[in-house]
Amino acid sequence: MKRILAATVATTAGLVMGVGMIPAAAQAHSGSPGYTPPPIAWGTCTNPTLKARGAECGFVIVPLDYARPGGTKIQIAVSRVKHKSAAADYQGIMLVNPGGPGGSGLIYSVLQPAIPNNVGLDYDWIGFDPRGVGSSVPSLACDGNVAGYNRPYYVPVTKQLEKTWLARSKAYAQACAKAGGALLDHLKTTDNVADMESIRKALGQKQINYYGFSYGTYLGQVYATLHPGQVRRMVFDGVVDPRGVWYQDNLDQDVQFDKNMDTYFTWVAMYDAVYHLGTTGKAVKAKYYATLQKLRKSPAEGKIGPDEWNDIFVSAGYYVYGWEDVASAFSAFVNDGDPSGLLALYPEPGPGSDNGYAIYLGTQCTDVQWPLNWNKWQRDNWRLYAKYPFITWNNAWFNAPCRDWQGDVGKPVNVTGRNAPPILLISETNDAATPYPGSLEIRKRFPRSVLIEGVGGTTHAGSLSGIACTDDTIAAYLDNGALPNRVHGNRSDKQCDPVPQPNPTEAAAKTLATTGNGSLMATLRKASPAVR
Repeated sequence: MKRILAATVATTAGLVMGVGMIPAAAQAHSGSPGYTPPPIAWGTCTNPTLKARGAECGFVIVPLDYARPGGTKIQIAVSRVKHKSAAADYQGIMLVNPGGPGGSGLIYSVLQPAIPNNVGLDYDWIGFDPRGVGSSVPSLACDGNVAGYNRPYYVPVTKQLEKTWLARSKAYAQACAKAGGALLDHLKTTDNVADMESIRKALGQKQINYYGFSYGTYLGQVYATLHPGQVRRMVFDGVVDPRGVWYQDNLDQDVQFDKNMDTYFTWVAMYDAVYHLGTTGKAVKAKYYATLQKLRKSPAEGKIGPDEWNDIFVSAGYYVYGWEDVASAFSAFVNDGDPSGLLALYPEPGPGSDNGYAIYLGTQCTDVQWPLNWNKWQRDNWRLYAKYPFITWNNAWFNAPCRDWQGDVGKPVNVTGRNAPPILLISETNDAATPYPGSLEIRKRFPRSVLIEGVGGTTHAGSLSGIACTDDTIAAYLDNGALPNRVHGNRSDKQCDPVPQPNPTEAAAKTLATTGNGSLMATLRKASPAVR
């Protein structure tokens, strides 16, 4: 489940180079089933952060359909921050994917200096927008108002609400069918894996290194399954459980999100002197739900209704990074009637703002056949809602267009790391977007892998946030392949502190998650949420 944001950064890492028609010479380029793309014509990036890091930007020309390599071509936008170390220390390319599916990854090449001990400087860091995303051509958007203000109440407490949401879901699927055309048949994870292979070939590399967050870990799992000989080193942070792709994985999220919100409400209560929302988590939680019901009758500024209210708080279930912002907006609205903080956290969407959502559906809806029988959705979601109400129906409607989605449906790859080299897995115990059991499952399937657990944490895909225990392990692995010893049993191999909860009373002493690399990661994760 990838939360709907009213604004996205899908195009913030844009290119100076043309993003219109593919040059005739590239159109004419054809290949065998083992498609080899033409060289990348590197140019200047327009994004200020990429420019400041000396990044180059360009496109990799790939087939829309790899079964027809001589047919229609599309463009995958890529960025590169080249290695800074001596030639003898060069360790190859490091592809990065932030997740989604549908997350823009072009800017993630800036992670080069985030690896401790300057280890990142030994690699060429490659960011890319997956097919259909952001600066890649074409880029899919279907209806920029899909996440607009004051939508119907998520929880279908009446038959009319249920009918309304079913109609909205079908209409969005139809809008994407009209906007996407043939692209919708070629947005599967396996298509993106093939594009990664094309990036490797375009860069003249025999192997890739890879850093994947959230859905990006599933992309890496499938790549390592299909191309184990092309894998050198991989880091998976926030590990997807391949057993539940994708319907069950989304149901599994609902349970942990609800638990994480209890953790969050308890944290808010700890700082009642700051937020004045209650001295117990139970009291703060009651105030959250009471306010949600009030917004059903009277949306704030006619814009923030119960759905937008819920969406704003979902971020607190993902990460600790924005806890203070959400609590401040909560407090200002409840105690002072000031909705400005809510409006800042949920700005009005604009044209193209649904790009990430459209590609999310384009991939998840066609990776595997979703249940078509609405009765199953009803039973499963009402059962979960009875005990875990926080995000259950939000998540259900987010994915409901899959019932009517156009596009050829495939079958998931049987993920195995039997032939893969040692890789590093990272997960916090209470990750809600990719629940912890998925990390244990991949640890089993990749018998040479090692798992770091951020014990007790609730942050999703939060590595490189300044936790030395985790980040130094990443650096050692990327430096020389060293990993902690793998232990016996179905458990983590190394235990580290999680990304710390913020302390709003410490004005001068900022937490690790808001300084240095932690600040960079918090900005990237919140701007381009790498979650399903």
